Amino acid sequence: MKKFLSFIILIISAISSAQTPQHCGADEMRINTLKQHPDIARAVMKRETQLESFTQNFVQNLNKTSTATYVIPVVFHVIHNYGIENISDTQIKDGLDIVNKTFNKTHPNTSSIHAAFQGIHADCDIEFRLAAKDPNGNCHSGINRVASTLTSSGDHRVKSLIHWPPTQYLNVYIVANAAGLAGHAIWPSDADTMPSWDGIVLSHTYVGTFGTSNLTQSVAFAHECGHYLNLHHIWGGNNVPNFYFYPCADPNKDCNIDDLVADTPPTIGWQSCNINGASCGNAVDNVQNAMDYSYCNIMFTQGQKTRMQACLNSTVAGRNNLWQTSNLMATGVYTTAPLCKADFVSNKTMVCPSQSTVTFTNTSYNGAFTSLEWLFAGGTPSVSAVASPTVSYSTPGSYDVTLKVKNGNDSVIVVKQNYIHVQSNTGAAYPFSESFETVASLNGNEWFANNMDTANTWQLTTSAAATGSTSVMLDNFNSTVNGRDELYSRAINLTGGSSLSVSFKYAFARKDTSNKDQLILYAVSACGGTALPKFNSTGSALETVPVTTAPFFPLSATDWRFVNSSIISAQYTSGFRLKFLFNGNGGNNLFIDDININITTGTKDISEMVDMVSIYPNPASSTCSLKFNLNQTKTLSIHIYNMLGEKVQAIQKDVYDEGEHEVKLNTNGLTNGMYIVQLHDGTRALNKSLVISK
Repeated sequence: MKKFLSFIILIISAISSAQTPQHCGADEMRINTLKQHPDIARAVMKRETQLESFTQNFVQNLNKTSTATYVIPVVFHVIHNYGIENISDTQIKDGLDIVNKTFNKTHPNTSSIHAAFQGIHADCDIEFRLAAKDPNGNCHSGINRVASTLTSSGDHRVKSLIHWPPTQYLNVYIVANAAGLAGHAIWPSDADTMPSWDGIVLSHTYVGTFGTSNLTQSVAFAHECGHYLNLHHIWGGNNVPNFYFYPCADPNKDCNIDDLVADTPPTIGWQSCNINGASCGNAVDNVQNAMDYSYCNIMFTQGQKTRMQACLNSTVAGRNNLWQTSNLMATGVYTTAPLCKADFVSNKTMVCPSQSTVTFTNTSYNGAFTSLEWLFAGGTPSVSAVASPTVSYSTPGSYDVTLKVKNGNDSVIVVKQNYIHVQSNTGAAYPFSESFETVASLNGNEWFANNMDTANTWQLTTSAAATGSTSVMLDNFNSTVNGRDELYSRAINLTGGSSLSVSFKYAFARKDTSNKDQLILYAVSACGGTALPKFNSTGSALETVPVTTAPFFPLSATDWRFVNSSIISAQYTSGFRLKFLFNGNGGNNLFIDDININITTGTKDISEMVDMVSIYPNPASSTCSLKFNLNQTKTLSIHIYNMLGEKVQAIQKDVYDEGEHEVKLNTNGLTNGMYIVQLHDGTRALNKSLVISK
């Protein structure tokens, strides 16, 4: 009997029989790897021979009356880049449920199985359970979420991001793109040779029956679990000594070579759900077998059941340790896991008063919950007992959310302070200027930092500034994950504006040339709506200084870059915000300063000609000084505006020569509050904030 191996199994690519199946390049990839690495090939074939010998002995000596169920702990690693691939816990659990229904003969479409194979349709006595403890014995949900651009490639590199011990857990990776296919896995003999590659990778569109997937596509997961437990494609696999393979539905296939399972008829394989299809001289093929490509492949046979159980009793790749009582206890799946953590998520954390609602979802774990108690400070309703309440907020401010989960006499509670931010939709008038000299917090009504990950986020800093002493910084150097962070401005009223422009200065360095950090500036309607990108830069294009391996801090004006972009104000009749979005990718620190929305735009912004602008003292009472450098001859005038956009003072002194300038401002007649000091050249303007406090 020939032995068959596979290095990477790449499977189903179409969502219905009406579509053309995507090419499966798994066997080709494996052959190339074995040819390029003969040492790996020798090790893989040695382990395959060992496992196949064990399997045949297991089949011959099988206790036919055994009814034990093999339980396999599963941990999911959602590798995402904050896109739709970051699927919900509910969709993941549904995907696992469909796998178990396929393995235990209760799949929703089981009744459709062809009569010729109903008699050998097997309940495999194999169950996959979500892990309830991590490798250190800590309470865990069984689902990890890791931000990485590797989600777009979905090859074996995702396993280097996070990989729990494969002799204790089945590692399942959910990605945006599983190497261009539905999913891939490696056989036990290959996993034993390269344990760091052990596991299954799935596209998010092939997990579960809803969300980004559907019932048809959900069959991919069980297919991969079959490979994980040493099942070949139903039409057969590789002739290892010659590194030969047969693709699915190959009309020239040798029908004497199959999948090493006695009760699965030889076949060339199917890429459509023709349950009466026949090949290799059969009256009918087992088209609905889980190891085919038919898109209705929902059953295992008795022979496949025995082969998978043999794998679970072999030492190859440590599959025999997965279901041992000691491991089930260590991974928390031996008995019903106790209630250990209260947690929740929401569809948004920033809203405007009475204009949108927030939906909360309970994600507490583990065990069954007997009751929930929600408390929503500032919200309506203020209390709730349902799993996914919807809450509205009417008053600007930051509000706590509390969730208490009960399971009989046990209860756990979580309080997320300042979790919901209700931002005023009343806009500040332009001209708008922000140099962060007077901003007290990035969680107030002026600016809001939204941390979308578990790493560092935006913060005020006095360690560097383009002008003055303060800027906004994101400590990306010490970030442990590829973070994603948003920074929103207060609402700004652009009514009556035309040909407006937004400008800012930033400073950034990369740690090495592989970093692909990204900064985007969006123009956003004050209370939602489409975010329009106004600036977008990534990788080497983003850096303002050469690669810096130590923590980066801008030391001179040349370390900063000026950016200017137009705004179409007619799009924001109901309000306007600025949103900076930073996607981290291992680079260095980022700084932002001197944000301006100018009255008009020109071919060259005034900020390119004027730098080192500062006002002191600030706050001021009766007088203060405006200091700046003019790097080319330019006639400028100086105006002061209140926050309603009204000009309250025009200084008649014009400045036109290059060099350093200091202008005294008489503010004695101004009342307490925030003002904009504007340098104007007749068509363009540069704004600085001034606070009057007497």
